[in-house]
Amino acid sequence: MKKKNYLFSFAMILVLALFLAACGGDDEADNGDGDSAEGGETPEFLQMLTGGTSGTYYPLGGEMAKIISDETGMETNAVSSNASADNMISLQEGEAELAFVQTDVAANAIDGVNSFDGNPVDNVSAIGSLYPETIQIVTTADSGIASVEDLAGKTVSVGAPGSGTFVNAEQILEIHGMTMDDINQENLDFGESTGGIQDGNIDAAFITSGTPTGAVEGLAATVDISIVPIEQEKVDALVEKYPYYAADTVPAETYSGQAEEVNTVAVLAMLAVTNALSEDAVYDITKAIYENTDGMAHAKAEFISTDSALDGIGIDVHPGAQKYFDEVGVSAE
Repeated sequence: MKKKNYLFSFAMILVLALFLAACGGDDEADNGDGDSAEGGETPEFLQMLTGGTSGTYYPLGGEMAKIISDETGMETNAVSSNASADNMISLQEGEAELAFVQTDVAANAIDGVNSFDGNPVDNVSAIGSLYPETIQIVTTADSGIASVEDLAGKTVSVGAPGSGTFVNAEQILEIHGMTMDDINQENLDFGESTGGIQDGNIDAAFITSGTPTGAVEGLAATVDISIVPIEQEKVDALVEKYPYYAADTVPAETYSGQAEEVNTVAVLAMLAVTNALSEDAVYDITKAIYENTDGMAHAKAEFISTDSALDGIGIDVHPGAQKYFDEVGVSAE
C-alpha cells in the first residue's frame, strides 16, 4: 500500500513539474529573445555592422550603438566590416541585425544588379538616411593628377570589388569614357589606400565617406594632398544616368592645406535592418537614433534629421521605422 502511495505521489510531482516548466517557457517566450506579437524578433543583443576603422561608419556607429543600448535596452555592438556590399550580404545571411550601407548599394542589392547580379537581397529594409557620403578622389599635390582623365595608366585604389566605393569608381570612370582597364587598380580599404599614397605605392584613391574622413586627415597631416575635382558637366551626366548621386563639394579647409572648395558628387549613407526584427524593436531603434543626435559627437551627426531621413531611399522602409516617421509627420518626397 505504501508503495502505491509513493508511486502516486511521484507521478503527481512529475505532472506538476512539467506544468510549471511549460508556464515558465511561455513567460520566457514573451520576454526573451523570441518572436514578438508582431511576428519578428525583439532581441536582447544587436550586432551593427559599420565599415573600416579609418572611415566614418565605424566611429559614428559606435556612438549610435551606445545610444540604442541606452535608450532601448537592446545591447548593441558596433563592429568594423568591409562596409556597404558586404554588410548587405551579412544582413541577408543573418549575421547581423543592423548595418551602415550606401543608398545606391542597398538599391542594387534589392534589385539584384551590379555586384548582386543573380543574388538579390530580399530580407532587408531601410531605417533611414543619415548624411551625404562624398566621393573623394585623393592624391598628392605633386602627383600631376588634376582631373579624372589623368588617372589613366596610374595605380589607383578603388576599394574592394563590389563595395560601394568600387561601384562609384566604375561609374565615375564610365562617365569620363574610361573603364577599370584604363587604370592599374588596387583593392584597398581607406587606411591602406592613404598609407599607399603616403608610401608612394599608389598614385590616387577613391574614398566614399563623410567628410572629413579620418584616413584622409591623417594623410594630409604628413603630405600635401589634392582632391581631384569632377567637372560640372560630368556631375550632371552622372546624376542623370544614376539618380542616387547628387552634386556635392568638399569645402575649403576640410583638410590641412586644402585652400579651395572641390567640386564632386555624393551618395547617401543609410541604416539598413533585417526584416527579422519586430516592428516594436525597429520603432524603438529609429526613435532612439533620430531623437538623440545631440548625444553624438561626430561631425556628421548634424546631418542626421527626420527632415531628410527618407531622402534617397530606394528600398522599402521597415514598418517599425515607418511607424515612427508617420508619427512625426515625415514622408518621402
